[in-house]
Amino acid sequence: MTSFESLAPAMAKALEKRGYTTLTPVQIAVSDPKIGDSDALVSAQTGSGKTVAFGLALAPTLLEGEERFARAESPLALVIAPTRELAMQVKRELEWLYEMTGAVIASCVGGMDVRNERRALERGAHIIVGTPGRLRDHITRGNLDLSAIRAVVLDEADEMLDLGFREDLEFILEAAPEDRRTLMFSATVPKEIAALAKNYQRDALRISTASEREQHVDIDYRALLAVPADRENAIINVLRYYDAQNAIVFCSTRAAVNHLTARFNNRGFSVVALSGELSQNERTHALQAMRDGRARVCIATDVAARGIDLPNLELVVHADLPTNPETLLHRSGRTGRAGRKGVSALIVPLSARRKAERLLQAANLKANWATPPSAEDILRRDDERLLADPMLTDTIGEDEIETIDALAARFDARQLAAAVARFFKAGRSAPEDLVEVSLEQRKPRERGNDFIPAETKRPRDGFGASVWISVSVGRKQRAEPRWLIPMLCRNGSITKNEIGAIKMQPEETYIELSAAAADGFLGHLGPGSMLERGIRVTVLEGQPDLTPQPYTRAPGEKTQRYDKPERRADWKPKGEFEKKPRFEKKRDFDKPEGAAAKPHWKDREDGGKKPAKPFAGAKPFKGKRDEKFAKPDGAPRKPKGKKPDRF
Repeated sequence: MTSFESLAPAMAKALEKRGYTTLTPVQIAVSDPKIGDSDALVSAQTGSGKTVAFGLALAPTLLEGEERFARAESPLALVIAPTRELAMQVKRELEWLYEMTGAVIASCVGGMDVRNERRALERGAHIIVGTPGRLRDHITRGNLDLSAIRAVVLDEADEMLDLGFREDLEFILEAAPEDRRTLMFSATVPKEIAALAKNYQRDALRISTASEREQHVDIDYRALLAVPADRENAIINVLRYYDAQNAIVFCSTRAAVNHLTARFNNRGFSVVALSGELSQNERTHALQAMRDGRARVCIATDVAARGIDLPNLELVVHADLPTNPETLLHRSGRTGRAGRKGVSALIVPLSARRKAERLLQAANLKANWATPPSAEDILRRDDERLLADPMLTDTIGEDEIETIDALAARFDARQLAAAVARFFKAGRSAPEDLVEVSLEQRKPRERGNDFIPAETKRPRDGFGASVWISVSVGRKQRAEPRWLIPMLCRNGSITKNEIGAIKMQPEETYIELSAAAADGFLGHLGPGSMLERGIRVTVLEGQPDLTPQPYTRAPGEKTQRYDKPERRADWKPKGEFEKKPRFEKKRDFDKPEGAAAKPHWKDREDGGKKPAKPFAGAKPFKGKRDEKFAKPDGAPRKPKGKKPDRF
């Protein structure tokens, strides 16, 4: 599309004035006249121009065929964004887009003076841009009247739900007229977004352009493998290697942001921090420092960096891996915007490689796996930048001739070249030496867009000369590589790299060993060739028949299991421990022979009365009280009744 004939004249003039010659796919899709005033659920990547897209989509609904708006009274449109920065960015975009229409655009965002916002609402506005919490506050206080609203836009709807704004969104949508138009823009459409659309939209059109369904072509995804101890050094080398005009480093916590900010400041990087604990004024100053060049690296948490737009952001570094695919897409979407190229680099510790592979697979992204730039790579890149620097080819000015002649007369060419190189490298952080990491340890294979670790099915062509052995456990004994391999390594003093194919049969398991390690393995087992718990090892002549033999466990079949820890020799099942002899009361029949038995109390000479038990301190029987406490005869009883109140 090379013209804007289908757009409102005011919109077309604004786009031409801004330098637009074509529209992005999402802008073309939502501004199609066939859509009319229908609701829409739009899948749009971050940086695909969706702000201009919904600005164009709103124009027919708000202008109703007119070229300019009438006097501003009650607002006609409401745009809801998840963060303050994104809301202010949307406001700036809509201001130039609606400049020719005379639209009045006001903002209602947290962190700003609520009194100024209230006065702006009282003066009147055509379009309101705000965050959910502040908009709900103005509606509750009666400052914002939604009775004339014709359209509501939810920008980055998935982010708003992630940040816990569901109740605020539902409150705002229920306060707006039911016949309004509702446009929802989201990078992803999870179940929560689909449910929200179903409840608050009417026969919404589902718009998803081809470019949104594919990997963002303007972003180069790189997964850089490093040992955990080199994580921060790897980030330093990445920043030095790319030397981006603006870069952002994502961390998972505020503590990590503060730590990296202090570390990078000490290394000479111009750094600002962006986290939720900062005030709105501090956040604004940090972003302005990035825009005007006073800072080049921003270290931020996910929540703080949502919705920010830095025009010259060329590099995104994931210091901590994202927790889900949506976060990965939102982080990476800060770069590669509006046709510009960008790099998204994931710092992947060796222990988190599987997690990174699953994350990329779930996000349907293809990354180039590599190691972080080495010190030699960075120094070589510095030399290339120096040789390509325009200062070496710029025309010499008249005011510089005298100084140049003086330098040339006093110093030779090599000395001057050394000075130029020193000035160029001054203030740049020295690169770090990293521990070498081999990608062949667990190199991912590609199958379509899936990343499959190579060890899931290791190619055996390069295993070399081998010896086959048989161990006396198989499927019947629940043999599995996960406990067989450690047992072989432990008893035979070998590593897992010296173990080849493992083929399990019903009663035995065939295992391939490297020929160079076979003699040492058998020597450690000794003449009996026994592993733990009676498992016998037999050396086979040549390669056995590896055809799998079927085995089905019969119902109730019990066999010795080797996948459980071996029990101690003195172990007994619960309930079968030897019982200790109970103490038995000594009785008459246990007395020595010839001893006289104690007569029964009825047969004694004291009249056959049972002896009273000695008083053990219990309360005596009622009526047996001491005469000292007895009442005289005829004394009145204490009346019964309610006890008097005590003060």
